[in-house]
Amino acid sequence: MSGQRWTDMIVGDRMAVDREFMEEVTNSQFSRQEWGLVMTAVEFEIEHPEDDERAKLVADTSKVEQVMPEMDNIQSQMNSMSGKSSKKEGKGVFSSVKSALGLGGDDSGVDQDRLAAAEALAQQYADELQDRLESKGKWARVRTAVQD
Repeated sequence: MSGQRWTDMIVGDRMAVDREFMEEVTNSQFSRQEWGLVMTAVEFEIEHPEDDERAKLVADTSKVEQVMPEMDNIQSQMNSMSGKSSKKEGKGVFSSVKSALGLGGDDSGVDQDRLAAAEALAQQYADELQDRLESKGKWARVRTAVQD
């Protein structure tokens, strides 16, 4: 319950960072839609909230891998609208079914480089959000709310 309270305290700050962070997204390999999907899978935690020196806002990206297939769909749709072909379009029906069932070798179907890039960008977002909270004098109050 207290976790919800601290996240409610930073809603306005998140909206401001969202706006400011769009340039980072634009310069990344992700579209705005893909980034939005990543952010639905990210949760924020504060590690060591009781310690001034070690307290850190961390992006929990453990669920991002679950949205990667939908990100591939978004990318395929964008590629088809622009006339580009997707690297996955060469698969046949049988191959696609085998892959969906987890039978086609050890490939999980998740692009590990893209996943790592999404996780890194999410942590960069968390760092910028923490910087904003610190600069606005809210970081100590947020950390205290986490501890309650």
